[in-house]
Amino acid sequence: SQNHWHVNAVEEGQYGPLSDDITVDIAVIGAGFTGLSTALHAAKSGAKVAVIDAKHVGFGGSGRNVGLVNAGLWLPPEDVISTLGIDAGNRLIDRLSRAPDDVFDLIKTYNIQCDAHRNGTLHLAHSKSGLKDLERRNTQWKARGVDTKIIDAAEVAKRVGSDCYHGALLDYRAGVIQPFDYVRGLARAAHSHGVQIYENTVLKSTEPNGDSWTVTTPSGTIRAQKIVYATNAYGPSHTVQTTPKTSYVYYFQTVSDRIPDKIAQSILNQKEGCWDTAMIMSSFRMTRDNRLVYGAMGNTDAPHGGIHKSWARRSFDRIFPQLSHIALGPFWSGKIAMTTTKIPKVVINKNTVQVFGFSGRGIAPGTALGKDIAEYLATGNTRDISVPIDADYSEAYTQAKSAYFELGASVIHTIP
Repeated sequence: SQNHWHVNAVEEGQYGPLSDDITVDIAVIGAGFTGLSTALHAAKSGAKVAVIDAKHVGFGGSGRNVGLVNAGLWLPPEDVISTLGIDAGNRLIDRLSRAPDDVFDLIKTYNIQCDAHRNGTLHLAHSKSGLKDLERRNTQWKARGVDTKIIDAAEVAKRVGSDCYHGALLDYRAGVIQPFDYVRGLARAAHSHGVQIYENTVLKSTEPNGDSWTVTTPSGTIRAQKIVYATNAYGPSHTVQTTPKTSYVYYFQTVSDRIPDKIAQSILNQKEGCWDTAMIMSSFRMTRDNRLVYGAMGNTDAPHGGIHKSWARRSFDRIFPQLSHIALGPFWSGKIAMTTTKIPKVVINKNTVQVFGFSGRGIAPGTALGKDIAEYLATGNTRDISVPIDADYSEAYTQAKSAYFELGASVIHTIP
């Protein structure tokens, strides 16, 4: 693999494919943050759970992630309330504001070796208008009693090691992790509670069977009372239940060679993760071995991927001229499922639960919603899930919108 997170993971764990016919209470499709959090919490409540993945634990977005454990959504609080209403909006905001606690509590409880640092994240203002937007967000969070603050350009330069930004919103609730280690750690934790995990197990079909479901794979079946579809942007296309009709945004990352200690000490020395306010956003953070992971919107695996790679080098050198002699290593890309509202969707129908559309906020919301869904599966009370429930969901022109996002990123990245 060319993915730095995969190559440098320290959490171990491999699971064989399903090779028998088994019966469980809950079958989970997808071994990422959400699916494994659901499985773990359901098993802790006494349920018998099986998880299958067509590839391996963390193959999709969970193993391609930037690793920012952010609180809340992309949207500022007032926008969430405008979309969902006061009651539902406040409930979701409050739940996802606490979501990083779920992540870091699990890391501590199960001793997950994922290079976790909870010193906040920095939302960087790439322009004066970007700073005004961050000030608006900060005012809304402060009104809710949340520990955020605006820091000026001089403080940003000191923390980040770059003078390219006009300021930043510092969110003390947040932090960074090695995402592939975290998802592997979730799998280890779930397995320790009796969850059966099967990798390289492709879902062929799901069919109702009386008051239960039969999940069919090439080499075995699972009979389950309930099914959770947690494949997000990486679901198979054979059935409506596993194909959320959203558009996709591609996001790529690359990793630098090791940065000499003397220089690395001046770059994100408090281990914050960063992303900016640009329409075609970019992000960066340090690794446990003094490398800088740099990413942006775009698909480097596409035929035009060279555009994004060339831009990454130019942008990297502009932001960190002191690293212009440092080589950038392999690139990897991932898909993000984007809903029109930028709010995740939970669809419940006939003892099945679909959850998708994290719109780039997968770690903390995925972990938290997995816990919520496990509680719902135990109680039957949809109020246990912080996202409003839909009976169905689809969007129009998803392919066109996905192509538009990629075209926009490509055009921007052609600019010198």
